[in-house]
Amino acid sequence: MAKKRSGGGLTGTQQAAKFLGVSVLSGAVLAGIALPAAGALGLAAKGTVEGFDEIPSNLKTPPLSQRTTILDSEGGLLATVYSRDRKVVPLEKISPYMQKAIVAIEDGRFYEHGAIDLKGVLRAINRNAQEGGVAQGASTLTQQYVKNVFVEEAGDDPEKVAQATQQTIGRKIRELKFAIQVEEELGKKKILENYLNITFFGQQAYGIEAASQRYFSKRAADLNLGEAAMMAGLVQSPSRYDPINDIQEATKRRNVVLQRMADVKDISQAEADRAMAAPLKLKVKSPKNGCITAVDGAGFFCDYVRKTILTDPVFGKTAEERQKLWNLGGLTVKTTLDPRAQAAANEAAVAKINKDDPVAASVVQVQPRTGKILSMGQSRPYGLDQKQNQTTLNLAVGSKMGGTTYGFQVGSTFKPITAAAALEKGISPATSFDTPWKINIPEKDYTRCDGKPAGYATWEIGNEVESEKGAYDMTSALGKSINTYFAKLEQMAGLCETLTMAKNLGYERELGKRLQQLPSVTLGAQESTPLDMAAVYSTFATRGIYCTPVAIDSVKAANGDKLNVPQTKCTRAMSERTADLINQMLKGVVEDGTGTKAGLSDRDNAGKTGTTNDRKDAWFVGYTPNLSTAVWVGDDVGEKQSMYHITIGGQVYDKVCGGCLPGPIWKIAMTGALDASETPRFAPIAVPRAEKPKDKEGGAGPNKPAKPGDAKPGGTKPPANPFPGLIGGIGDGGNGNGNGNGRGGNR
Repeated sequence: MAKKRSGGGLTGTQQAAKFLGVSVLSGAVLAGIALPAAGALGLAAKGTVEGFDEIPSNLKTPPLSQRTTILDSEGGLLATVYSRDRKVVPLEKISPYMQKAIVAIEDGRFYEHGAIDLKGVLRAINRNAQEGGVAQGASTLTQQYVKNVFVEEAGDDPEKVAQATQQTIGRKIRELKFAIQVEEELGKKKILENYLNITFFGQQAYGIEAASQRYFSKRAADLNLGEAAMMAGLVQSPSRYDPINDIQEATKRRNVVLQRMADVKDISQAEADRAMAAPLKLKVKSPKNGCITAVDGAGFFCDYVRKTILTDPVFGKTAEERQKLWNLGGLTVKTTLDPRAQAAANEAAVAKINKDDPVAASVVQVQPRTGKILSMGQSRPYGLDQKQNQTTLNLAVGSKMGGTTYGFQVGSTFKPITAAAALEKGISPATSFDTPWKINIPEKDYTRCDGKPAGYATWEIGNEVESEKGAYDMTSALGKSINTYFAKLEQMAGLCETLTMAKNLGYERELGKRLQQLPSVTLGAQESTPLDMAAVYSTFATRGIYCTPVAIDSVKAANGDKLNVPQTKCTRAMSERTADLINQMLKGVVEDGTGTKAGLSDRDNAGKTGTTNDRKDAWFVGYTPNLSTAVWVGDDVGEKQSMYHITIGGQVYDKVCGGCLPGPIWKIAMTGALDASETPRFAPIAVPRAEKPKDKEGGAGPNKPAKPGDAKPGGTKPPANPFPGLIGGIGDGGNGNGNGNGRGGNR
């Protein structure tokens, strides 16, 4: 109920409001001012007036939906995103011509009357009576503003918009009361400012600033007389007077506004005549909305930022709250994206793979120690036009963030995780196994975390080529990606310990699926994403500290308030010594192992190749002390095809391997991102190596694992040829088929 005085009567304002409400209602019913007949509304005048006192006394003006600006880490513009293109500006940043033009054409007595214009009502009644219909309305600029507030509050909900614009006496009376309140609380200048910021000017432009940019590519403050008159003329019917579609109709309407300005003495008749004689000179700026406009192929990263705001509880407890924040916009989002790294990742992604190739590439980079995502590149462009090979599927991430359903099998890029688990358990890198090309191990020899056997079948494991047999230690097995070695190493380290290490490193499956406790996990049979793999390997670069990936550095609301943003969470996943040993062993991969085509010559770097069964996925994941990059190549459409005898980027591949395609892509991305940057080194450590096989008289032989105490330090680089005949082939072991019975992988 409306508030009453202590004596029981209505306040002066409420009495005036009720009187004016009755007056306008009566005029509306008698003359049909912009309304159908009262009887058709199903509302009696008496009932409407009685309900007037029950209308809430506080008009809640919603914040105006504005464009959100997404910036890179250096403040450069990545993209502009909005549900309604609007930028709110104060009245002093709006051309005086525009202020006068809108008042002249919409409400010439704006500064003379209150919330309603009684003279205007009487004039409209008289005009409509003469015309025999609805020829003129009587809404003031304040009433129009109130109506626009209701429309803005309705958003994109068709039902709410219909309610906000329905031609009923009840709505008119409701608007009237709120208009009276607005006049009292805001004053004329603020009402004019709000009106110019909320009004729709056509061409997807809301508010005078966005409209000025759309039609004339200039600020609202810089509009001249003719431009301001044209803009003011749009308000009555943005589609009818749209200058882009009908320049003649827009010119006629502009001239009507100019003459009206002269009639009310805002300008002289001579000024009006000169302006009317001048042609309309548009300088149209096409609307740029959404991540599709992102620079340097950063559309996928932009969409990842959007998904972060829509899914992370830090931006709202419920999905509805987060969606409302995004739709409201007006945010300034400074991201972690590094422009140099993004340009390099984008260049690398398209350097060797064409957008219309049967397979695609994903390149993602993470900064060690901070978890900051520095880039996301992809060989297929971001967009909705499939005929142009565009896609919105972000191959770097999982389904929750706009990516693939489960991610991709990672192949031999998982092997360093098994090695880390073994080192943490005290197993020496010098530990060697003498294995044939293929081996069979009972699944019951692997123990799950609940103490039960991993299975009761026999797991058959094979290496890539038959020549890969004999004795290997951890360094040479990583360098040559020997499947049989890591099947045995996982058995020694423990399946549960290996899975626990993977979890500590952020290796996760999508859709909440836990890692299956199957021995084939060591060969990369279970899925992950390029982003997760880049974060996993960044842990080695930080000497054992895992940091969750983050994409947003800061967010400011439209009013300048700083919002909370997701923070990286860093935890120790392994000892410094374990990480240091992994770093030195993975250096061997790029120096003389399966990743030689990826190696960087000007700085310490390390990495691992990976190729899955039937060559459906190919990987290279590697890092320097200050940058970790993951590259995936594979079929991203429909049922995954094998990459045998395939043409990619104009080059024919008999068979794709992690070292021969993802590796060179990785090198391009790393070189561009790190150009002229610091060149920190990995912590030096001597990696124990297995002794060379001795004769039958004694000593450690190929069938006898060397004990940690027996190993001789080999420095930070392996001896020239610790196992004769076993160094020289190029390849990377693949994974099992995901059911625990995987066969040997591919290179």
